[in-house]
Amino acid sequence: MEQRTHKLTSERLVGKPIKLEKDYAEVELVTIDEMKVDERGLVHGGFTFGLADYAAMLAVNEPTVVLGKAEVRFTKPVKVGDRLLAKAKVVEDHGRKKIVEVKVYKGEEVVLEGKFHCYVLEKHVLDL
Repeated sequence: MEQRTHKLTSERLVGKPIKLEKDYAEVELVTIDEMKVDERGLVHGGFTFGLADYAAMLAVNEPTVVLGKAEVRFTKPVKVGDRLLAKAKVVEDHGRKKIVEVKVYKGEEVVLEGKFHCYVLEKHVLDL
């Protein structure tokens, strides 16, 4: 399936799509030194969230999709060098509003899980 949204997203900072199907996406991210917040290599949660958000956008895969709201839970810490995999699935489709469930894994462990409320706009958000 062709990627129709968020085509210029940084693979290095947000992740690389590895699976794209109707209402489903998987995105992989290997965390890097620039993401750390301390000398022990703890990765800022914003990068894990960014990965999950990107996966949600790809699960919807509409050119004008935006995130309106997210309810997430961080369940495990992430450190530099971890390989993360986000799995996103559209679980509710209300036309222009989609609810996407996302889980981010480090191996078998879930490090983030949440619901992303996505909206498909009539035109680009910067044109509104």
